[in-house]
Amino acid sequence: MRLGITRASRASFLLMMVLPLATARGQSLHADGFAELGLVLPSAQTSFNRGGLGKTEFGGGHQTLLATGQALADLRAEFSDSLGAFATLRLAPDLHAPFDAIEAYARYRPPSAGGWVWTVKAGAFFPPISLENEAVGWTSPWTITSSAINSWVGDELRIIGGEASLEWRHASGSVGVVGALFAANDPAGALLADRGWMFDSRPIGLLGEPRFPDISAVLERRSPPLREEPFKELDGRPGWYAGATIRQDGLGRAALLYYDNLANPSLFSGSDFGWRTKFTSLGAELDIDDIVLLGQGMFGTTKIQPFDDFVSTTDFQSAYLLAGYSIDDYRVAGRVDVFATQQSTSLGASGPGEHGYALTAAGTWAPARWFHLTAEMLRVDSARGERAAAGLPTHAIEVKGQLVARLFF
Repeated sequence: MRLGITRASRASFLLMMVLPLATARGQSLHADGFAELGLVLPSAQTSFNRGGLGKTEFGGGHQTLLATGQALADLRAEFSDSLGAFATLRLAPDLHAPFDAIEAYARYRPPSAGGWVWTVKAGAFFPPISLENEAVGWTSPWTITSSAINSWVGDELRIIGGEASLEWRHASGSVGVVGALFAANDPAGALLADRGWMFDSRPIGLLGEPRFPDISAVLERRSPPLREEPFKELDGRPGWYAGATIRQDGLGRAALLYYDNLANPSLFSGSDFGWRTKFTSLGAELDIDDIVLLGQGMFGTTKIQPFDDFVSTTDFQSAYLLAGYSIDDYRVAGRVDVFATQQSTSLGASGPGEHGYALTAAGTWAPARWFHLTAEMLRVDSARGERAAAGLPTHAIEVKGQLVARLFF
């Protein structure tokens, strides 16, 4: 049995989740967010958002200064001390879906009993992978652009289902486990195979459809632009993930998660196949006075079976290390990313994989709670075989500069 969740049904689901926030008659309704204006000097490569093979989100192949803007709001309705509904809404005129919801879910968390806390939530939300994107609207307090790992999480992963967690909180920390069952993420992995790792500051919303490289459409004898519907169910069987966390006050935390979407790689709907994607993510944070160290690694595979006797597999790996330092009204951070993919087929052939690294430096001035000004430089050095098919050198160095002012409310 094939079950397709269309863009229209995703819109209906979004409205069903967000409507309780707008009509809440419960205990309280809260909103936190910001309006953002910025300038970007993009790299000379055409952005992946425009069908190119560039690793950054802005630019049409020319280093021309661009103006950017968006508005984000985290909405929270608390119906009781235990029950709440949450949604993150975004307005960004230059994106494929200018108005979108990034997350929308309900959560039940009864009062702690003897240090034990259990939580269940249902709706559309991110899996608990990112250690860096924990500020308003799933943004990072350290950088504008997410790491390669969390850029991919933002573009292809969203849990449309239910999650349960159990945590034991003691005097100086906590230990917890989490698990989930979900639907509508069968195409996840296609972007890693077709365009590789990217660097993005704005995750795809529930109505968004990321764009494949135009060269991929041409090679498949289709007319660009070719887009993915990442939040689609094809085989009617749920995916799952499970993980564990540990936190020690004054020291830091560590998190482990295993994800498997259990997609049938031979099913398809429209332009999307099921991609059997499974991976392991391991992250850690170390706090040393005003210095924060964040590290994360991810490795996994995704495969597709478009024909009975043909299977294509993409292995992927990425890791980053971020160091951040805060003093008075200033915050500075530096991050190093490494990433790679390898493609192979059941016929013994190798595909156009990639490898590379990226360096990010960012600084934020926050003279008031309601105003932050952040400057960032990102340099990506990568080699990707698919560029040869597009008549481009396989190796490219991209540099992007960005200045962003945020007004918080």
